Amino acid sequence: MWSMIDINGHLRHSAYADFAAQARVNILEKMGFSKELFRLHIGPILFREELVYLKEIRMNDYVEVSCELVKCNEDASRYTLQSVVYRKSDGVKAAEINVDGAWLDLNNRKLTAIPEIMKTTFLNMPKANGFRVEVMSY
Repeated sequence: MWSMIDINGHLRHSAYADFAAQARVNILEKMGFSKELFRLHIGPILFREELVYLKEIRMNDYVEVSCELVKCNEDASRYTLQSVVYRKSDGVKAAEINVDGAWLDLNNRKLTAIPEIMKTTFLNMPKANGFRVEVMSY
């Protein structure tokens, strides 16, 4: 974690985004998406990433990172995920990271939907309070 510490002795700003990205990759892997997405030449992409810093993480602090589905459109081709970084020693919420994303057809370089069976799995991921399905145009 030394490389993630800034001159102020706490976690540098971009490390929170790195933790959230790893949490997203981990949950996709846990759902069995990694190999199937690779086989289908589909990849997740982001349109927006917002970080809200709440409390500091200092050197040698351990963290826990959640990843939950906030909203998506009906075919799950567009989605918003939220990760929360918690300081493990006391459970304090240190940061919230919200991302808006979609699925990219890596051959055609165009947005696409995921197959129905993957959609069902994706919709079974942990959901944030207030989860909703809505029309999303990004």
